[in-house]
Order: sequence, then structure tokens, then C-alpha cells
Amino acid sequence: MGEKAGTAPSGKWRHIGPGLVVAATGVGAGDLVATLIAGSRFGYALLWAAIVGCVVKIALSEGSARYHLATGSTILAGWRSLGRWTSWYFGIYVVIWGFIYGATAMSATALPLAAMFPALPLWGWAVLSGLAGLMFVWFNRYALFETVMKLLVGTMFVIMVGLAILVAPSLPGLLSGLTFIMPEGSLLYTMGLIGGVGGTVTTAAYGYWCQVKGWQGPGWLPLMRLDNTVAYTVTGIFVIAMLIVGAELLHASGIALQAGDRGLIDLSDVLEVRFGPVIATLFLVGFAATAFSSILGVWHGMSLFFADWYYQARGQTVPDDIERSPAFRAYMLWLTFPPMLLLFAQQPFMLAVIYGAFGALFMPFLAITLLLLLNSSRVPADCRNGWLANITLTGSAALFLILAGQQILSLMG
Repeated sequence: MGEKAGTAPSGKWRHIGPGLVVAATGVGAGDLVATLIAGSRFGYALLWAAIVGCVVKIALSEGSARYHLATGSTILAGWRSLGRWTSWYFGIYVVIWGFIYGATAMSATALPLAAMFPALPLWGWAVLSGLAGLMFVWFNRYALFETVMKLLVGTMFVIMVGLAILVAPSLPGLLSGLTFIMPEGSLLYTMGLIGGVGGTVTTAAYGYWCQVKGWQGPGWLPLMRLDNTVAYTVTGIFVIAMLIVGAELLHASGIALQAGDRGLIDLSDVLEVRFGPVIATLFLVGFAATAFSSILGVWHGMSLFFADWYYQARGQTVPDDIERSPAFRAYMLWLTFPPMLLLFAQQPFMLAVIYGAFGALFMPFLAITLLLLLNSSRVPADCRNGWLANITLTGSAALFLILAGQQILSLMG
């Protein structure tokens, strides 16, 4: 717990941190690929969708953290007040999500490491990545965790934005992406950029990072909002940089990337041909920083989330030192070791289908429950939603319901 509860300090800028943590956690290798492919197929036409996506995530993470600070409780306690079904829903979701996400995050981090250091196979780097994340979070507390996450954010930001500058974006072309036009065949990419970039369930973990940093009480709301806005502004610039790379380097040359994280290895090959091995290697370093920041963020943030759920479900008091609690560490172990089985075998089909369905349904669940909680007497009157928050969250809920329907239809297909 870093600062005095109830009172925000002076010198706000030097206290910024939890927002950068949630933003770095939310932007993973899959987001990089999705943005690059959107740029490679449609140029700058979907730039507006990436910006709208960041605005949506600002609203969701701000709402989650506002509930924490305004009530002194947690978003999970708020969900439980809406009915015990919410606890069952989250419990099932977080177990399935953690099992598959653990393997996905470890594999994504392993890809650039195996490309730079091929002495170890991909699965070897994946195992080491998971163990490194486990050991770091196990033995360190939030203050050092936040510092390392800021370093990873700085690394990925400088490299990716530098790469966008290197490929010399066309300013008129860039501005044309603010016209809210959807080219033919771009619907799924548009909605994916709005719904996926910047995190899903990890946006709801923002309040936990605010609390573990020591931000408690409504007096911290202005600092939290500044922190959150700065973080997603950085995310927005990062995403725009990737769209520029896709548009300038790939769209103009007619180059197509593979779907999935391996598409980033394709891009490193393109960069090596165009700019030489140094630039290609720097890109792989930025790729590795992006992927590993997601490992650290999920291993820490979702373990906080799980520990809160576990103790509340058992009717027990959540320990003050939650980062050393048995439930926190148990979920870290769950994220690390069982998913390693998926590194050596194909993912079971039914598990993947269930995970996809739960994943699609979480974001509308978050948006709708925030609307219910933040307009109710559970929150002090001066901390409830205003008209802008209600419009943004309502639009987010509608968007995510459409995305959920499309995801479930594709799974059924």
C-alpha cells in the first residue's frame, strides 16, 4: 500500500502507474496482429475504430475503478450484490480463461525469443517465459511490479512508434481515417478493433491495482481519471503506430500477414528485407516486451481478482496482504503449470469452444453490470454516472452484445 488512504497527493503526474499497468496488460500480441492486418487490408480507413476502442476501454476501466474508490469495496462485491449467479459466472469464467490464456501468453512471448535465440525450441522459451512471470510476481510486491511494467511500456512504445515514424506515414492518408467510413468487408475488423484492443477482462482489474497501490476513497477519483486517460492515450498512440505500419509497409506493398501471433514473425522478415537486421531485431524486442508485459500483468492482476472472488465466495475476509495470500499464489500456479500441457498438444476443441463463448460474453456483462452498479444507491450520489458515462457504457454494452452474438455464431458454425 503506497500512499495515504482517502487523500490524493500533490504532484499527480509522478503517481501515475496503475493505468499504464492495465493498458500494457491489455495490449498483447494478438492486438498487434489485428491492428496490423486491419492496416494492411484497409489502409487508414479504420483508424477511427481504434480510437473509439480506446475511448470505450477508458469508460470501462474508469467505471470499474470508480466503484472500488467510491465504495471502498471491489467490483466483485458489487457483482455479488446483483445476485449470486454473478459469482458463479465469474468463477467458471476465470478458471477456463486462465487455463487457455496461460498457454496463449507463454507462446506469444516465446515467438520473438525463439526468433532471436533459436538455440531453444519454441516450447522451451514458452515454459521459461511462464516460469519467469511466476517467479517475478511470486517474490515481488506491487511497487516493483509497476516499475517493471512501466519499463516494458516504455520499450514497446518507443520501438513501435519509432517504427511508425520510420515508415513515414502520409498525413492526408492518416487524416482520411477519421471519416468514420467502413470499407466493404471491414465490419468484423472494425468491431474487433473497437472491442478487442486494450484488454477485455483485465480492464476490470484496474480497480484492484488502484487499491493495492493504496488509492482508497473518492478523494482519489481525479488522480485515477488522469491516470486512466494518460494510459489509454498511450495505448491509442501505440495502436495508431501499428495501423500506420500496416498501412504503409504492408498495404502499399500488397503483403499479407498470417492470422495469429506468428504474423508478427512475418513482419520481422519484411522489416529485415526493407530496413536490415537491426530494425528487425528491435521490432522483435518490442514484440517480446509487449507479450511479456501481458504475462506479468495477468499473473498479478487476475490473481488479485481470483483471490478476491475466492475469499468472498467462502464468506471469508480478504487478507490485507492479498499479494501473499494462498489464493493469489494458487491462481498464479494455475496460470503457469496446467496450461503448459497445451504447449505440447492441440487445444481440446470443446474447451476452446467454451472459452470462446465465455470470452465473448464477458465484456457485455462488464458494461451492463457497471451501468446497474454506478447508477444505484450502492455508490455515493456524487460518484454515480453522469450522462456521458451512461451513453458510453450503453453504447459499449450494445457493441459487445453484437460482438458476442457474432462470436457465438462463428463457434456454432
